[in-house]
Amino acid sequence: MITHNSYTVEPWTLRERGLNLDVLPQSESVFALSNGHVGWRGNLDEGEPHGLPGTYLNGVHETHPLPYAEAGYGYPESGQTVINVTNGKIIRLLVDDEPFDLRYGRLRSHERVLDLRTGLLTRTCEWTSPAGSTVRVRSTRLVSFTQRAIAAVAYEVEPVGKPARIVVQSELVANEQLPGRDRDPRAAIVLESPLEAEENFAKSTRLRLVHRTSRSGLRVGAAADHLVTGPDPTTTESEATDDLARLTVASALVPGQTLRVEKFVSYGWSGTRSLPAISDQVDAALVAATSVGWSGLVAEQREYLDAFWARSDVEIDGDEQIQQAVRFALFHVLQAGARAEQRAIPAKGLTGSGYDGHAFWDTEVFVLPPLTYTSPGAVAEALRWRQNTLPAARERAVQLGLRGAAFPWRTIDGSEGSAYWPAGTAAFHVNADIADAVVRYVAATGDERFERDTGLELLVETARLWRSLGHHDHHGTFHIDGVTGPDEYSAIADDNTYTNLMARANLLAAVDVVERHPRRAEELGVDDEEAAAWRDAAEAMHIPYNQELGVHEQHAGFTRYQRWDFASTGADQYPLMLHFPYFDLYRKQVVKQADLVLAMYTCSSFFDAEHKARNFAYYEPLTVRDSSLSACCQAVMAAETGHMRLAYDYLHEAALMDLHDLEHNTRDGLHIASLAGTWMALVAGFGGMRHLGQRMDFAPRLPERFGRLAFTLQLRGRRLRVEIGRSAATYTLQNGDPLTIHHHGEPLTVDADKPQTLDIPPLKPRPAPDQPPHRRPNHMDPNEG
Repeated sequence: MITHNSYTVEPWTLRERGLNLDVLPQSESVFALSNGHVGWRGNLDEGEPHGLPGTYLNGVHETHPLPYAEAGYGYPESGQTVINVTNGKIIRLLVDDEPFDLRYGRLRSHERVLDLRTGLLTRTCEWTSPAGSTVRVRSTRLVSFTQRAIAAVAYEVEPVGKPARIVVQSELVANEQLPGRDRDPRAAIVLESPLEAEENFAKSTRLRLVHRTSRSGLRVGAAADHLVTGPDPTTTESEATDDLARLTVASALVPGQTLRVEKFVSYGWSGTRSLPAISDQVDAALVAATSVGWSGLVAEQREYLDAFWARSDVEIDGDEQIQQAVRFALFHVLQAGARAEQRAIPAKGLTGSGYDGHAFWDTEVFVLPPLTYTSPGAVAEALRWRQNTLPAARERAVQLGLRGAAFPWRTIDGSEGSAYWPAGTAAFHVNADIADAVVRYVAATGDERFERDTGLELLVETARLWRSLGHHDHHGTFHIDGVTGPDEYSAIADDNTYTNLMARANLLAAVDVVERHPRRAEELGVDDEEAAAWRDAAEAMHIPYNQELGVHEQHAGFTRYQRWDFASTGADQYPLMLHFPYFDLYRKQVVKQADLVLAMYTCSSFFDAEHKARNFAYYEPLTVRDSSLSACCQAVMAAETGHMRLAYDYLHEAALMDLHDLEHNTRDGLHIASLAGTWMALVAGFGGMRHLGQRMDFAPRLPERFGRLAFTLQLRGRRLRVEIGRSAATYTLQNGDPLTIHHHGEPLTVDADKPQTLDIPPLKPRPAPDQPPHRRPNHMDPNEG
């Protein structure tokens, strides 16, 4: 969508000139504001026209039965879907009794700007009504990072050319009508009127609505207060019904006069607190917001983001499009997790209802890594949410006849929400992904209290799962059979390499952590015999390998499968899952998304350089990237194996997944993991960063288009800046104690304020691998402007 000539490429903003109704749903996603707790889609202030109305509270959902043509033991009985809660964005405008509706009259100008440094979404427009009255409207919107429950809007209107009677209606609206669901399985279930009214209130400039979901039993409160500034006489009147609370402001303006309404909206929810408690909660949050006022909220937002960008910014010379895209990506990754605070980070964040608002393994493998090195506090909170859901995960493990904890494939509240076993329950690797995130966070922060209080329990319970899920054969080799790896086109397979390697790391990490915290381990019932069994399983783990081909198998026997008939598959038949039965996909060599290739990144030390090169060359022609999670992984490994042109193209695909709407479903919300993968492709790909235990490695090398790449990492209380040029890289420790790192395998100690510059060794050329027909990444011409 940003390829439309109304969208401009700028380093710190996303700007839309003109209003393009054909991409309105997509623009609502990219202009969404969130703090990880409250999410407002970028809908127009007046509410219509719209693509998908969206106001979300992290964790608020409704349950629904999961139907099966033929039920089976262990199938989840109910699903969860995110719901559109009370909309506080709406501010309607009437000009001389005519509704301000951009589908009528004449729209003289319209511009929306998302400023990534201030966190503000600004809209300016000039409109002439069908009767000939012209007004200029400006609105500015924020969702506060500093006041978790608060969102706010400043709305101004002034007449142009002649006087006008102006009426502004500021509303809280529940149970908005939503568009029907399409056939795309990635879209959300549509629930009609999921909120049951419990309380409505309107007095002076204050509004409040409280509702409750009927099945999940969650109570949701929303309140609003206003500061109105206008010429005398300007009047206000408020009213409320079950699903609507409204403040009406009326004024007569002449050119040069402005009516300004500052609207503060607070949200709260609970599954346990009473109606009076929720009402008091949202009222109290409003008082805190109005006490600092609009200007105070704006100043707090800028201060918060100044600190974030100082520790997180990625700078690129030579590619303005990627410069904008990576900052857009980092901003939305921050929005997804900043104030989630022991809630999930959904696959779409709080930007849309795609995937029913569920969290997947995406969180731990893709979203948490950039946050680990830029905003580690958000990572600790995300993992504490996993710890809080351990009771449900333990119960699920018992249901499956296993020990430990079986974390869900997709969920909002911690229970399994996937009705499709092969790509749901069988994808046990989510448990090792969680363990991997724990290990990474502790290695990056040195947070021993978190390791003892949270990390240890997660590592122990996931290790127990692997030990009970797998088995030793008569040779003593350990196998994990009947599982699904990251590639969802290969299901219920034996010894998936990614799963086995990640489980191996999980088991060894659990052994290490119980040795460091023996008292806490004893409280969890871990003894020496159990820990020894974990180590034995890890050391005997089977990793499938085809000796004849000299490559690792994605899973046992994968390389003997018949190859998919790519030559007979048309460009319009992708994604394959929408055109071919899964049965056919499961028994062919075709890869939905990076699987073995992802394992070479997450478990890098297991593979030597030659095996990485051969594996990458083997799996590239099989990988169709029918998942938005694939391109960033392939970018990383393409860079490591010396295919810089290909890595650059994959970077573009990951970075522009939503800005170019490459999957044609940005309307349902952003792909937060692919956005996070932009950072991964730059930092781990072209920066060559690998964090292995206590060792931090870099193997930087730039693609042809880049003149410079610079990024900053937080590491155990230090701030390390890496700046990569065409022929050399410079490492600067901006604060903290000396740090030892490795540059292309060479150890290097960096002291504060003493930059170290090292040459980048020449690249070893390799033959470029092929991709499936019609599935090459978009090739970017290095001579493009």
